[in-house]
Amino acid sequence: MSVHTGHDHADHAGRAGHVDHTSHTGHGTHGGHGTHGGHEGHAGHGGHAGHGGARPGGLSVSEHGYTLELDSTILTAGVQTVTFRVTGPDGRAVTAFTPEHEKELHFIAVRRDTAGFQHVHPVRDGEGTWSVGLALEPGDWRFFADIHPAGHDGTLTLGIDVAVAGPYDPRPLPEATGTARVGAYTVTLDGGLLPGEASELTLTVSRDGRPVTDLQPYLAAYGHLVALRVGDLGYLHVHPAGEPGDGTTAPGPGIVFTAAAPSAGTYRLYLDFQHEDTVRTAGFTVRTGTAAATPRPAAEPPAAHPGHRRSGHAHH
Repeated sequence: MSVHTGHDHADHAGRAGHVDHTSHTGHGTHGGHGTHGGHEGHAGHGGHAGHGGARPGGLSVSEHGYTLELDSTILTAGVQTVTFRVTGPDGRAVTAFTPEHEKELHFIAVRRDTAGFQHVHPVRDGEGTWSVGLALEPGDWRFFADIHPAGHDGTLTLGIDVAVAGPYDPRPLPEATGTARVGAYTVTLDGGLLPGEASELTLTVSRDGRPVTDLQPYLAAYGHLVALRVGDLGYLHVHPAGEPGDGTTAPGPGIVFTAAAPSAGTYRLYLDFQHEDTVRTAGFTVRTGTAAATPRPAAEPPAAHPGHRRSGHAHH
């Protein structure tokens, strides 16, 4: 698979040589979706609206009889082709999947210090072996496969640890600033991630100080958000309210998501968005327990921010 030279990142730690995300066009029809982690009992992609606050996915290599098997869990640094299979309850490689967001499998790779995030879409041969190119720096990595096996009643996120050989230079967790920069683009985050309670997150894209109002559909949405819980990398996949062409969703500058954290803690959020035929990734650090992504002045009266109150509707 080709190297992702067309994918820019706000957090460049561990991001050299990313695989080309332009192959990701065509994501399923997801209007108003919530968190997509630990999706037990999820019937098709219509059920995504009910996952904010579900337990995170990706904490197990095997679930409901489905197992993620890599050909090697020890890799060398650099651009590597990773091959793997998903085996089913019968022990055989699965070859039939229900597409979610118009892809049979979504693959996430991130180093355990949350650097080097990559969201790619491998290709599968007729025997059920998947292959994908990844750019890997030395360290401990977590790979996730987000799938809906045909005949299973919902989607699954399986995760596996991988060791990449070489001198390891771990990066500190980026600060929770509420702003990410990707080249000429700035993405701001408004809203808080609350434990066990659904809330809105609005990510606003600008370039050179001007709002971007012509975002392009990327996998049939104007933005895709993955959240990982710092400490165990529990996985949440969040989708925006609305979709391109629905008559109400504007192509920027704001992209609105609804999500709930499964627990208190610190999370890394990664937003993928496409503009001028290039997919870019903006990364944020978010801590739960506040209604705003950036700290408020201590003396500011709560009444000054009525818009930051979040209704806790059931959004699992």
